[in-house]
Amino acid sequence: MTWAHYNPGMAESVTEQADPSAEAATPDPEAKAAPEIDVDFDALCPRVEAALLTSDRAMTAGRVAEALDLPASGPVKEAIVRLNTAYEESGRSFRIEEVAGGYSVMTLPQYADVLLALKRGKNSSRLSPAALETLSIIAYKQPVLRADIEAIRGVACGETLRSLMERHLVKITGRAEEIGRPMLYGTTKQFLEVFGLANLKDLPAVENSGVTG
Repeated sequence: MTWAHYNPGMAESVTEQADPSAEAATPDPEAKAAPEIDVDFDALCPRVEAALLTSDRAMTAGRVAEALDLPASGPVKEAIVRLNTAYEESGRSFRIEEVAGGYSVMTLPQYADVLLALKRGKNSSRLSPAALETLSIIAYKQPVLRADIEAIRGVACGETLRSLMERHLVKITGRAEEIGRPMLYGTTKQFLEVFGLANLKDLPAVENSGVTG
């Protein structure tokens, strides 16, 4: 993902590009000026930050303003600008980015390897011995039939296969050219990412893998 980082000079550039005719426009004497909001940004900024950190989805400025009992979204947008400036000046690893019509706290792209390492550890630590054994058989024997996996393990593996597919570690790669056209299974790209492999050639030698048959 490529992000457009906050440009502190954005406000000036917008002013410079404003339509010159706007200055010559005659104001409507009956038009009501928008009420000014006296905002303490030292207090508002951490509240906006807390709201965005708490949500697991992008929030619009209006939704944040509503949650913080503000009459308008303008102060929220200004608070986000100030927060991003503070993050950049202090070298933080994240920014508040505008995504999907709202705002969300996101890690900078250069720290993606940290998130990947955490995800890899989290996913691999949750695999049961049965799942690891099944995954190993698929990795070395792919494309492989479920019947062949069960013949090697000596037990049914339907639930384990479903679990591995839900984790996007195993996928259906096709069907065998035999009676009933049973499904063939193989590993995914995420399998390589989770276990830190460039490709399947990086798997340990079969004699050291514990997979037989």
